[in-house]
Amino acid sequence: MLVGTVVGQVWATRKEETLGGLRLLVVQPYLLGGAETAETIVAVDTIGADTGERVLVVYGRAARHAIGKGHDIAFQSAIVAVVDGMDLGGRRVGQTAHDDE
Repeated sequence: MLVGTVVGQVWATRKEETLGGLRLLVVQPYLLGGAETAETIVAVDTIGADTGERVLVVYGRAARHAIGKGHDIAFQSAIVAVVDGMDLGGRRVGQTAHDDE
């Protein structure tokens, strides 16, 4: 599991059959202190997250379960929550970078 920020969306005119109808978002992992990273992941959006929002991403069986297609899907990561806020060692982290204290 990881917390990250939605930084973009992926469009594909051709994709594996089991991915039909699924929205794919690009998520950048959150680093303590708000530092930037070049690393990103692509996750299926199961909840309607927007660009800039902090989200919770799960992997493997938990992701396939959240997507709702069991083992018959060619994807291993899914967004399962929009984070309203976090407390990290006394530092409040909000739903977006704009909401951080």
